Amino acid sequence: MDLAEFNRLPADDARGILRPCLDVDRWIDAIVDARPLADLDSAEAASRAAAPLTTAEIDAAMSHHPRIGEKAKGDSAEAAHSSREQAGLGTLEADVQSQLAAGNAAYEDRFDRVFLIRAAGRTPEEILSELQRRMDNTDEDETAEVGQQLIQIAELRLEGILS
Repeated sequence: MDLAEFNRLPADDARGILRPCLDVDRWIDAIVDARPLADLDSAEAASRAAAPLTTAEIDAAMSHHPRIGEKAKGDSAEAAHSSREQAGLGTLEADVQSQLAAGNAAYEDRFDRVFLIRAAGRTPEEILSELQRRMDNTDEDETAEVGQQLIQIAELRLEGILS
């Protein structure tokens, strides 16, 4: 689908296309309401208009994200997106895999949610470094950072759909 086709969709159909990018009604509505979009930059501007995400929106959206380094389960559009995004990590070496598993467990104990990061364009070492850095965040700072990561992931997914 290209941008022109997306602009022509009925609003409910456009919402259905966007939901796997980020299952937050306010974010979806911001993009649908901004149509017709002139280009991908316009779509990203509409996306950022929904930021910051609320804690409730973050918690709801997080239910669709697997642990970093783990394969997404199922055949939903969200799982397909996640599999593509984490494919760039390649086959993880045993040491990196065990460090990610330990880091994920520590993060979940600390913040009571899975660790979320935009994996696309990052190496496993960069992800581990970010995981370790974010362990020192306050709960409020980490919630804000998760919201930013969700928006970044959504924008990458949106770009993939519209280009």
